[in-house]
Amino acid sequence: MRYVVAVAETSSFTRAAERCHVVQSALSHQIARLERELGARLFDRTSRRVRVTPAGEAFLPAARQCLEAAERAAAEVAAAAGEVRGRLTVGVIPTVAAVDIPAVLRDYRRRYPLVRVGLRVGGSGDLVEQVKRGTIEVAFLGLPATARPRDVGAHELARDRHVAVVAPEHPLAGESEVDLRVLAGEVFVDFPSGSAGRAQSDQAFAAAGLARDVAFEVTAPDLMARLIQQGLGVALLPSTYTPRLAGVVTIPVTDAPSRVEHVVWSRFTLTPAATAFLAVLGVPTGSGPTTRSARSTGDG
Repeated sequence: MRYVVAVAETSSFTRAAERCHVVQSALSHQIARLERELGARLFDRTSRRVRVTPAGEAFLPAARQCLEAAERAAAEVAAAAGEVRGRLTVGVIPTVAAVDIPAVLRDYRRRYPLVRVGLRVGGSGDLVEQVKRGTIEVAFLGLPATARPRDVGAHELARDRHVAVVAPEHPLAGESEVDLRVLAGEVFVDFPSGSAGRAQSDQAFAAAGLARDVAFEVTAPDLMARLIQQGLGVALLPSTYTPRLAGVVTIPVTDAPSRVEHVVWSRFTLTPAATAFLAVLGVPTGSGPTTRSARSTGDG
């Protein structure tokens, strides 16, 4: 099954053999044997390409699940012997600020060098769903202060308030503070509609009875900053994240929305690698579905 998944993901018997550290003839022989046992071809082979057949598409999800189950079983056996190994996939939002992810991964790697770590960047809503589905084990989120992660284990990391982000030449750049009423007259650069990052600002303006013009929607805050530098708009971003952005000016907002950062994990299946990662973070996982950190900032 591992060979089939490798061929499907690389679209090449040669690259799949390299990934699996076997000679191509052995890999091809094993796949052909499996196809005979199944009574169906999993791949259409030509001199130029390899294409997954409908039978192969039907086979792949179960094959991946079997491989993941085998890997989890091996990790559990290793954990019983005091050894943490296997795979850990961590999801992060682009504006995570409560935790220095590279530093945490450095400490984690030093303690658990046998764990292979993958990082996925995404929006908070999508990351929560991936945790529920089990495609990632741990995720770092940012949500409006009125929202809470649901159906997952969760630990509050920090709270902060948004600030206005403008170009140095913007008329508001010299202000000591502004409010949403003043900002409502500006053109905005923001996260895509429907995302948690966007909801934080949308809810604040709606609560104040104000409308605004969002002319640009982007997923990456560094690109957002570059658009702001060009004078294309202003933005509201978490105050703890904005020091990473160069070439822009930040202004306190008197009635700014607040953001809460959480780390979340599955309430039902917590792998040894994920348990160890949360321990490195200092996150309690046995005190109920939701816990709160003492490291909160701001009055969110």
